[in-house]
Amino acid sequence: MSSVPSFAALIGRLLPVFALIVSLLAPVTAGAQQGGDSLLSSAPSTGLLSPGSGTRGDVFGPGGVLAPAQGTLTMPNSMAPNATPMVPAGQVALALSAKFGKDQPSITGGLTWRVYAAKATPSGDFRLVKQDTSPSPTLVLPSGSYIVHVGFGLATLVKPVTLRGATVHEEFELPAGGLRLEGRVGDVRIPAGQISFDVYRGSQFEPGDRRPIAEHVMTGSVVVVPEGTYYVVSNYGDANSVIRSDIRVQAGKLTDITVTHRAAAITLKLVSEKGGEALANTAWSVLTPGGDVIKESIGAFPRVILAEGEYRAIARNEGKVYEREFKVVTGVDGDIEVMAR
Repeated sequence: MSSVPSFAALIGRLLPVFALIVSLLAPVTAGAQQGGDSLLSSAPSTGLLSPGSGTRGDVFGPGGVLAPAQGTLTMPNSMAPNATPMVPAGQVALALSAKFGKDQPSITGGLTWRVYAAKATPSGDFRLVKQDTSPSPTLVLPSGSYIVHVGFGLATLVKPVTLRGATVHEEFELPAGGLRLEGRVGDVRIPAGQISFDVYRGSQFEPGDRRPIAEHVMTGSVVVVPEGTYYVVSNYGDANSVIRSDIRVQAGKLTDITVTHRAAAITLKLVSEKGGEALANTAWSVLTPGGDVIKESIGAFPRVILAEGEYRAIARNEGKVYEREFKVVTGVDGDIEVMAR
């Protein structure tokens, strides 16, 4: 008759798994090592899948599309599942696969598999035994206990496994979805490089000071996140054209978000006469009617993107100050001339 392990013994077995989960979910600092292959701390994930990046080419089909038009995340299977390899005596084949959830399709690209020793080192790290980026790898390992981590963008899952017998099959459920972003002014798409997005977990209306889970996301890039509610902060330019939007990401779906900004690009000029040459070495301040400073810059003709509304431009040149009130209309880019007189 098999004995039932005590609660204390069970907790003792699970503690390494809990420690691994905590370390996996910990924020990655700017100074974290990026390229190591031996310890858990050496393998952070950005969660960002960018067309043409060269790092996750198996995720994208022609044209960098992550999903077909209906928005179902069925990745193109550019890499056939690994055939079952020869298994030497004393070793076990571990067949891994992932899907978007119960009764959901399989994930066929963009996965990173890592197998760690179940026992921590004296320093508290978990030794990386094997790593693979195939959709459905079959790994041959010595029999024993391990911890398997799978990452799909920012969606991750950790599971302890015990290898005994011939072949062990483990299927992971990752309820994740993709988020693709772009910005527009009216019907005009904002060019890449002029707009970026920050993604936060939860709703913008929830209390608390939170850090973004993805920063400076460019137009057309796809962020893979666990299913749930998020909000996006869209920054058009570097002044005051900022839009916040709540979104819902569904498992197995690619959600396209278009953020519409009410703004325009304005070029400031200090001139001696209308239509004249802009004066160099001019210091600029753009203020609201209430006197709040929106943007400061130095140059002959600085370009600033402003939200629709009324403003006051102040120019300082050679110890003199000039100013002008002006109005920004959505989609109407243009020059604002301040007369040096």
